Amino acid sequence: MFLVDTNIFLEILLTQDKKDDCKRFLEDNVGSFYITLFSFHSIGVILFRNEKEDIFLKFLDDILPDTEVINLPIEEYQEIISAKQNLNLDFDDAYQYCVAKHYDFQVVTMDDDFNNVPGIDVLLL
Repeated sequence: MFLVDTNIFLEILLTQDKKDDCKRFLEDNVGSFYITLFSFHSIGVILFRNEKEDIFLKFLDDILPDTEVINLPIEEYQEIISAKQNLNLDFDDAYQYCVAKHYDFQVVTMDDDFNNVPGIDVLLL
């Protein structure tokens, strides 16, 4: 199972350079990936900031039927601090890392900060 990082969705939603690769991954893996509620909120914040509420609504319609939204259990939040301190990750990457580790998911991302991070499998697109 895959945990899809925020940047994969934003690449598509903001029509950036690697949108086709990201879209292909999602289409090829429908029903096999998860998104965190944190990513969901981050996508909303960015789209609203760019006055793209209509794109957020389309994103909701497209993603919700086939994708489960998950969270890190609150009792695991101290692990985010450990991930930051030991792996030099910022909060959002540390959060994704901890979710992936907790659920034993492979992280799908375009973020080089996940290169050589121990304890999880990473697929860089």
